[in-house]
Amino acid sequence: MTASGRARAEEQAHSLIIEGTRVELVLRRSARRSFALQVDHRGARVAVPLRTPLGEVERFIHSHGRWLLDRLQARSASRPAQMVEVADGATVPLFGRPLLLRLHEGRSTRWRAQANDAEELLLPTAVDPLRALLRALQSRALAWYRGRVEEYCHRLALPVPAVRLSNARTRWGSCSSRSGIRLHWRLVHLHPALIDYVVAHEVAHLLEMNHSPRFWAVVERLYPDWRTARAALRQAAPTLPVIAAAPDMDTGTFEQED
Repeated sequence: MTASGRARAEEQAHSLIIEGTRVELVLRRSARRSFALQVDHRGARVAVPLRTPLGEVERFIHSHGRWLLDRLQARSASRPAQMVEVADGATVPLFGRPLLLRLHEGRSTRWRAQANDAEELLLPTAVDPLRALLRALQSRALAWYRGRVEEYCHRLALPVPAVRLSNARTRWGSCSSRSGIRLHWRLVHLHPALIDYVVAHEVAHLLEMNHSPRFWAVVERLYPDWRTARAALRQAAPTLPVIAAAPDMDTGTFEQED
């Protein structure tokens, strides 16, 4: 056990044949209770509880074999994620539109409106501009998410829960009756319609803490075109920018819940 009382995570390379194709992946064992199959820019990963027998792990992978092969194929065919270096004149997407980054002498971060509703962000060189950029994006994200959660809760006549940012490696959002709704800050790069799908999904969990037909009926009430949005989100995820030195997220995730 570690000092925090949790068992140390273990990772190892593993391979198996799925529909005649050899798939190389990383097997991660940790003090978790669920199974997760993930595909990101590093390849395939499966996360399982610490003492799960290998046979059970492989049965889980095979049960989602077609999904895994499709995700790996899409990854190989997709445009690679944009690596963003914080420099004067660089751009990063904000709500689906390019945000121009400008460096300036001083210690303050400032937003500045441009023509056609465009914006630019002035980052100070007297402090770490990377940290300033992350703080600015996360602050903007949180304000936006809170407004959208409030809107969807209003439609369901529900009290508005606490809304916080997430930096989870495998989920865009989560909902808990105790801690409220958490939404990944990197959603801020996406078009608002796709962010709204994630928000609607998490707000629906306030009524149905599951993925039953009743849950999806609530999602449909809030966001009728959720199927199209979910597919678009899966397509967009691998192309989201990776800001140099910022924590990254595993894109393309299949989770088996407890």
